[in-house]
Amino acid sequence: MEYMVGPAAHSQGNILCCHCGVPIPPNPANMCVGCLRARVDITEGIPKQLTLSFCKQCERYLQPPGTWIQCALESRELLALCLKKIKASLNKVRLIDAGFIWTEPHSKRLKLKVTVQKEVINGAVLQQVFVVEYTVQPQMCEDCHRIEAKDFWKAVVQVRQKTLHKKTFFYLEQLILKHKLHQNTLRIKEIHDGLDFYYSSKQQAQKMVDFLQCTVPSRSKSSQRLTSHDVHSNVYNYKSTFSVEIVPICKDNVVCLSPKLAQSLGNMSQICVCIRVTSTVHLIDPSTLQIAEIDGNTYWRYPFNSLFHPKQLEEFIVMDINRVQERKKGAGAGARSNKVRVHSSVINGLVPLDTDHQYFCSTHLGHILNPGDLVLGFDLANCNLNDEFVNKMNPHSIPDVVLIKKSYDRAKRQHRRNWKLKELERDKEGMDTDDERQYQDFLEDLEEDETIRKNVNIYRNADIPVESDTDDDGAPRISLAEMLEDLHISQDATGGEGANMMTE
Repeated sequence: MEYMVGPAAHSQGNILCCHCGVPIPPNPANMCVGCLRARVDITEGIPKQLTLSFCKQCERYLQPPGTWIQCALESRELLALCLKKIKASLNKVRLIDAGFIWTEPHSKRLKLKVTVQKEVINGAVLQQVFVVEYTVQPQMCEDCHRIEAKDFWKAVVQVRQKTLHKKTFFYLEQLILKHKLHQNTLRIKEIHDGLDFYYSSKQQAQKMVDFLQCTVPSRSKSSQRLTSHDVHSNVYNYKSTFSVEIVPICKDNVVCLSPKLAQSLGNMSQICVCIRVTSTVHLIDPSTLQIAEIDGNTYWRYPFNSLFHPKQLEEFIVMDINRVQERKKGAGAGARSNKVRVHSSVINGLVPLDTDHQYFCSTHLGHILNPGDLVLGFDLANCNLNDEFVNKMNPHSIPDVVLIKKSYDRAKRQHRRNWKLKELERDKEGMDTDDERQYQDFLEDLEEDETIRKNVNIYRNADIPVESDTDDDGAPRISLAEMLEDLHISQDATGGEGANMMTE
């Protein structure tokens, strides 16, 4: 008898497989892995070929029994959806791992690599890897089916603003895109004074109304019309209409407040300039820099109108500008702007060329104006104002000119603009020739107002070369740090946007 010495004396001996005779370490089944897998299949009963229903119109997958969900390729949502298809068959095994295997994007196939474990003969645990192939089958969802049948909408949101400029609508469009409120719409229709949003349910329309009331100063009312009634099941079908009216004040409008409203805002001047419109109307008094915010409820209690149309803006040249010492606040005065200072300026009108007549005015633009600059403003001294509040004011309290913004070369700014915005896909009845000019005004407002720009997704335009952040004439520009990359990810038959699936 031979005895082993050293570490080998304590090593575990091998046994022979009971079927093929290969030396193997001892295990409860007394079989090698090859023989064990050949005789026991723990994936038996788990389907290897399945189908997924996919709607091409809205790019959603069907989650039985009747829910359609948005899933990107190789996402957790899509993986969970695929595993739910075989969930009932995985009750007798333990799921260890699951992941996607790359497939050709246009093959309409998804492959899932699944690893499972199960206890087999005499307590031996066998682990096995298999592939489940899913065939992406096109199927139109109910919402898209209603659209194709031309009997689709259950509720409509009619957004209106009684103004001649669409700055507020351009800003609202970017907010809707940023918060993805347009995804549930069946159709968006543009008309001359607003937008119509169509929805398949009243709840989705109510969600849009709530969003509008939180983002722009507005008021709303609703109504519904009975379309059908089943007397046997007592089911009523209605079509709901929500009317949302936005405050008819836009950025750069000159307004005249009622005496009662001006007093409630801290005894500010009745002649004010609207510097921006967000969830409230932001006003500033050019002579004192007193600022105020008016929400929708306050406006409808004390309504006021814009005194001028944007086409009435006149161009002036700055002859001289001086800083004015701030006046002492009176009793009950409101807050003042900390970003600008009051300046008195001497300006000449350009159209018509009248170099003999000069205007003296106070402005809130003194921090960006220099002698020789061109500035846009409204001439109150030589116009016929038909406003109930202006007619009752003391003529000495009405300024001769109200300056709105500094004038730059529009063609140069448009040529050097290396960014762009996205737009809503909507049906247009007719294009106004003035729409393009109004859209350029909105783009210039984004460049000049950082507060509004924070609420908008701005994308870099790769077609325009990158230049310095300031123009030669000092026109404001948007920095590259504020721009997003506009990703163009190809969409295929297997789903919407998502990363390429990696090979395991």
